[in-house]
Amino acid sequence: MELLQKKIRPLYFKYLSAAFGSALISSIYSIVDMVVVGQYEGPNGTAALAIVAPVWNIIYSLGLLTGIGGSVLYSSVKGNASKNDGTANSLFTTALIGTSILAMISWLLVMFFDKELLMLFGAEETLLPLALDYLKPLKYVVPVFIFNQMLAAFLRNDNNPGLATAAVLTTGILNAIGDVFFTFTLDMGIFGAGLATAIGGTVSLLIMLTHFKSKKNTLKLVKPNSLIRKSRLIAVTGFSTFFVDIAMGILTMLFNRQILRYAGTDALSVYGIIVNISTIVQCCAYSVGQAAQPILSINYGAKQWERIRETLKYALRTVAFFSIAWTAVTLAFPNGFIRLFMTPTESVLAIAPVIIRRYCLSFILMPLNVFSAYYFQSLLKPGASFAVSISRGFIVSGVLIFVLPMVFGGDAMWFAMPLTELLVAIGVVTLMAYYTKNLNKEKAVSAKMVWQV
Repeated sequence: MELLQKKIRPLYFKYLSAAFGSALISSIYSIVDMVVVGQYEGPNGTAALAIVAPVWNIIYSLGLLTGIGGSVLYSSVKGNASKNDGTANSLFTTALIGTSILAMISWLLVMFFDKELLMLFGAEETLLPLALDYLKPLKYVVPVFIFNQMLAAFLRNDNNPGLATAAVLTTGILNAIGDVFFTFTLDMGIFGAGLATAIGGTVSLLIMLTHFKSKKNTLKLVKPNSLIRKSRLIAVTGFSTFFVDIAMGILTMLFNRQILRYAGTDALSVYGIIVNISTIVQCCAYSVGQAAQPILSINYGAKQWERIRETLKYALRTVAFFSIAWTAVTLAFPNGFIRLFMTPTESVLAIAPVIIRRYCLSFILMPLNVFSAYYFQSLLKPGASFAVSISRGFIVSGVLIFVLPMVFGGDAMWFAMPLTELLVAIGVVTLMAYYTKNLNKEKAVSAKMVWQV
């Protein structure tokens, strides 16, 4: 099997190219929507999409919960050559059942409580109608986006990362064309952008389903035993990646409310653009984690410690590159992003550079912190992964978002995320160094809980 035998460098970059393309193009959905809607509706359209952003974060995070959690365990089991009793496919089946349940619950919530959700996320009377129009076509296909995330994770772990990338690439192109066609040509406005995204997501799912007819496929539905225990194990393993994404939704909601309280609608429209830039940076970090995870997980199961260390080396170099590149670009061209994403007013152009430059200092350490969740999961250290995720996604960031403007004034809230990433990175580096140093002392205690379920 290539994940256990092929040289790490070409193997890692093969998976990185596929994961990077998939992750980056996934972000195109929100990016193109923001550009098109911002040009059509102006700052109010951009602010409305900032209101909708937490809905997307929740939907994607549910797919990552079962997808990453299930696929990490799936690869760990496959890495243990003695396990050929169907445990791997039992984990896949359990993940699929869990995804179906979560998809149905979230579908019902968005279908029947869309207005209430948007108001919770900060919508007010000016922005609510626009946000509802965008969400109108999407709420009928909510399960599609959850299954897309889950299947993409399993395809990468079933030696077919290229198909996941091809699916996202195809639908990213369709979404971009559809955005322009529906929004401007047919004059549907923000509703058209939502319609294009709904169609793109559906096509993506149909493409990924072709994997089950291919010769590469080893994923099969089996009758799962110990369903509750496996579901709990998948949830524990995948929770950190789930929380990384859902935390962005929580933070967006908190920022939306604080911005409207301290800074107003213009600042919220700038923050809507920051959310999209952050999504791109986070997707770059996802791609590193998603490229490294199958290699790390299967080699952890096989106790190939040096292959794990070598994979980590390449992953950290990639993380450093993304950190430097995105921090430099956002510091140098803040108003370039503003003009790209909307038709700005003079008041927006006046406040944007300071806001973007302060907030985007967080990009220095964000990729490292996001990648660490994948690394700890791959080593079956869900406690460490959870601690990192909840600290940066809720505890530290949540406290700073409220405390900084109260103590130092409204402008200080833009430093909340840079300070959060710095504090979390201290813990990440400490834990990563400790677990990596002690890899050869592992006695497969954690792995045992996988083999015995």
